[in-house]
Amino acid sequence: MPIHNKLVRDRIPEIIQLAGKEAKTRVLNDDEYMQELRKKIDEEYEEYLAAENAVAAVEELADMLELIYATAAAHGATPHQLDMIREEKAKKRGAFDEKIYLVEVVDG
Repeated sequence: MPIHNKLVRDRIPEIIQLAGKEAKTRVLNDDEYMQELRKKIDEEYEEYLAAENAVAAVEELADMLELIYATAAAHGATPHQLDMIREEKAKKRGAFDEKIYLVEVVDG
């Protein structure tokens, strides 16, 4: 039986049970949860980088977004608050829509 030792989505134990298997789980404390969220974001980022097409890439981005929302919640912020902060930063500093690549800054 494979040992996973990783954070999984809430319904994964149920899905494993429906497949006729037993999932052994435990609930993480807050510090462990934050550490595992960071690991999971890294895991999903690596899967995004390895995606072979746009559909797979978007699937991995959706997974990352779910983890970002969960991490924000662990820091005490809602998805709405997170998006408000994102919008404010976009107003002040811009977004990434124009594909600008900074090559160099020269003292004037």
